[in-house]
Amino acid sequence: MIARVIVMKFGGTSVADAGSIRQVAAIVQQQRQRRPVVVVSAHAGVTDALLLLAATAPAGDAGTDAIAVRHRQVLAELDLPTTLLDPLLAELADLVRGIRLVGEASAKATDHLASFGERLSARTVAACFTAAGMPATAVDAWDLGLRTDGSFGRARPLPDDGTLAGHLARVPGLPVVTGFIAKDLDGNITTLGRNGSDYTAALVGAAAGVEEIQVWKDVDGVRTADPRLVAAALPIRTMSFDEACELASFGSKVLHPATMLPAMRRGIAVCVRSTLDPASPGTRIVAGLPPSGQPVRAIAHRRPVALLTLASQRLLPQHTFLAKVFDTLAAHAVDVGPVTVSEGSLAFAADSDKTDALLPDLRGLGDVRIERDQAVVGVVGEGLALAHGAAAVVLETLAAAGVAVRCAAQGARANTLAVIVADTDCRRAVQALHARFFGDQARPGGG
Repeated sequence: MIARVIVMKFGGTSVADAGSIRQVAAIVQQQRQRRPVVVVSAHAGVTDALLLLAATAPAGDAGTDAIAVRHRQVLAELDLPTTLLDPLLAELADLVRGIRLVGEASAKATDHLASFGERLSARTVAACFTAAGMPATAVDAWDLGLRTDGSFGRARPLPDDGTLAGHLARVPGLPVVTGFIAKDLDGNITTLGRNGSDYTAALVGAAAGVEEIQVWKDVDGVRTADPRLVAAALPIRTMSFDEACELASFGSKVLHPATMLPAMRRGIAVCVRSTLDPASPGTRIVAGLPPSGQPVRAIAHRRPVALLTLASQRLLPQHTFLAKVFDTLAAHAVDVGPVTVSEGSLAFAADSDKTDALLPDLRGLGDVRIERDQAVVGVVGEGLALAHGAAAVVLETLAAAGVAVRCAAQGARANTLAVIVADTDCRRAVQALHARFFGDQARPGGG
């Protein structure tokens, strides 16, 4: 372990513009004695713009001027040399020209293209820190030794053998590390999936054995529901890793679903804090949390999803049928949940944008019915709370609110219950459940 080190990760909205980056510098300065390692995302919206380039460049309808102008404007507003990023911006323009000439953006080229957001951001943030009296060095994560497999778009990190901590210790000044990106063993640039900068922060923190991983966002930690749907959502100041993982799997956008795993393995606390309110304690996620006495800890939702029901007509043994279904899902890299199983059939929810490519293969296994424009609402409880009556209350509350449940599944440890409802009923369902379990008069929050 490197003594007294923390990781501070800042998301896209936290480094969106010059004012935000100055705020980040002030926050880091306050914790400088804890020897922070900073991990940054791309400026808000830049990754989307880069992926749009990947989609449009093959047809010749793409250029990098707007991205270059935005980054040079941020540099100018920070009183930094506007030529600082010119080498990277030239490399980006060359890549886009190459994609136009080839007429295709492969998965490999798309990951390369997407990497520029974090690389540009890290260099700008490091230069700002240095100008503010905190000497800093921008570091591409692969230069620390972060390696993945070759699954472009959603690469899986390979085990660290101590290389990362060794390289990190030799970085001059304050390290500003690129989130989201890595390289495979062949030297190709890969990405960890959208919002993967959280994952990078956890991987770096676990490899270095830091005392705390801070994830700074534009929200004040984790709340009992999405405040865009429930204005009365309450802050959760401490929660367990299990609870945070369940919320992420149900669609909570506060943390990347994989973020907690490296921290859990090393017993490192993860703190979610707000750059808009740095004085707030946010949410601290730890292991071994004593019972809170509250049967339900939070309500999460994921939308839109499609509900797929698949029935076998081949009279296959159930285990063979299920194995074929999940092999198909794995081949398409589709995460599903909740899942309900009966003799020779199963139903599951999948993100709507994944289903079209999946359907032909599933139809080879049986009869498929798909219902689009659905939503998953997840209730996360404590311990065996949902086995002791809370699950019945969930269903009764939804019935009283006039929300029809299309599918329901209780978690194996009886601490979660997921229901699938029409997307048009999602807000009403979340508000009704929040009011029932947290005793508020849930006010509409929009969305």
